[in-house]
Amino acid sequence: MTEFLKGSATALITPFTECGVNYDALEKLLQYQIENGTDALVVLGTTGEPATMTEEEKESVISFSLKYAKGKCKIIVGTGSNCTEKAVLASKKAEAIGADGVLAVTPYYNKCTQKGLISYYSAIANSIKIPVIAYNVPSRTGVNILPETMAQIAEIPNIAGIKEASGNMAQVMETARLIRGKCDLYSGEDILNFPILAAGGIAVISVVSNLLPKEIKTLTQLVFAGDYENALTLSDKLLPVAKACFTEVNPIPVKAGANLMGFDAGLPRAPLSECETENIGKLKRALLDFGVKL
Repeated sequence: MTEFLKGSATALITPFTECGVNYDALEKLLQYQIENGTDALVVLGTTGEPATMTEEEKESVISFSLKYAKGKCKIIVGTGSNCTEKAVLASKKAEAIGADGVLAVTPYYNKCTQKGLISYYSAIANSIKIPVIAYNVPSRTGVNILPETMAQIAEIPNIAGIKEASGNMAQVMETARLIRGKCDLYSGEDILNFPILAAGGIAVISVVSNLLPKEIKTLTQLVFAGDYENALTLSDKLLPVAKACFTEVNPIPVKAGANLMGFDAGLPRAPLSECETENIGKLKRALLDFGVKL
């Protein structure tokens, strides 16, 4: 399937206190995204730290986000796992609660084969009716969705696309060629948003848009309008912020950035650590240089 998601999607952080999820802060984050035109929110993706959340917390965050933002933007829920049965159950639960779609990262640690990837995505997609986005991020998972494999996965009717974060533009181009007309290509790596959009990607699933949602949305609009000169200028301006958001493992820096901007995001949960002072300084300088008032 095509055209499920177009434009900008934010891989949303989950704000925490020492006692649990900070729902006041989450409401502020949701409102900020909606006001700035974000097309979709991905909750409980990697950036949302679901690996350190209880099942009750995860269900509550999904329900809260849907209650607040349903109808204002799409809500996509991260449901991937290194256990296919768990991924299927999480996807069914997301659909039952009211999610518009799910994002399923490749199985991690187990290091399944390409044949295993096809079986994994088939099981998830066949268990629900809502769209499924495959997520390729081999630096985290140890598993790479090869272009020829994604071409087979794309044949599944409710596979909406692939979030590509392999960092390999040659692979991205080949994947785009093989899935064109079957499902869509999304950028999953902020530093490569412009080239992936220019290569035929129709959306970005962005970490940086936690901080700069309006600007990330504008980048997609400029590319879609064929205004590559202004899109490249904006991309160049965004790159220092994007680099500063990845000085440490995501979402450590972006949560620090949200705190700098007054969103009370709290700290990442262990085993992730607090952002180093030096890197907070880099992020602060990048945001100030971009024109953000802190």
